[in-house]
Amino acid sequence: MIIQFEKYQGTGNDFVMLNNLDGRYDKLPVDLIVKLCDRRFGIGADGLIKINKHSSLDFEMDYYNSDGSKSFCGNGARCAVAYAGTLGKDVSFTRFMAIDGEHTAASSGESICLDMLPVNSVNQIDSDFILNTGSPHFVRYVADLASENIVEFGKQIRYSDSYLAEGINVNLAEEITDHAIRVLTYERGVEDETYSCGTGATACALIFGIKHGLTGMNSVDVQVKGGKLRVEFEQLVDGTFVHVRLIGPAVFVFKGEMHV
Repeated sequence: MIIQFEKYQGTGNDFVMLNNLDGRYDKLPVDLIVKLCDRRFGIGADGLIKINKHSSLDFEMDYYNSDGSKSFCGNGARCAVAYAGTLGKDVSFTRFMAIDGEHTAASSGESICLDMLPVNSVNQIDSDFILNTGSPHFVRYVADLASENIVEFGKQIRYSDSYLAEGINVNLAEEITDHAIRVLTYERGVEDETYSCGTGATACALIFGIKHGLTGMNSVDVQVKGGKLRVEFEQLVDGTFVHVRLIGPAVFVFKGEMHV
């Protein structure tokens, strides 16, 4: 079998992209997906995305973490939009399905503005926050991010009794200015630090909004290891977050084929 692929990255979060509009990869086994994502024996990526046909929307984003598990991925969704544009889809404005529901997005050059789903609840435990931005996230703000070990801390939280079964993404964040933060993320499914996590950047930006009581529309710049993202959101008086948008680059890296 020959796998024809393209590689994309969004602020260093990288993905193997497969054109599955004709269903050719419908039966791709999970162990092969894991192999394709392997950085030594495969193509190498944080995840794999199949662009599937959808009955009523422009396409379906079928996302797999590098360990074969499934979740929503914000950076992956932005890369999926960019890739779908090369497959004949009009992504100046597009509607697509993901594991957490329907999303819309708009493309302008390499920048993709992705509409995230509303966030209706945030659980605070002491100074830590738990919320779901398409994937579950643990967020803690610290004074000096440079002194933290995200892998060590991430494993401690992710493999604790509370989160061992379903897993959780773990974020450490630091305030830079009154409208900018810096974020490190340990991702479940990759089971390591990634250069960027879109849903994690979103989660940390929303917690920034809570910490500072930011109601109405707001914009937070997020510095991640692989570059810069921007998160826009409106926080309602009841604490609900709506009009949540993740904005940043989605960049083609290379294409090729792999014989498996």
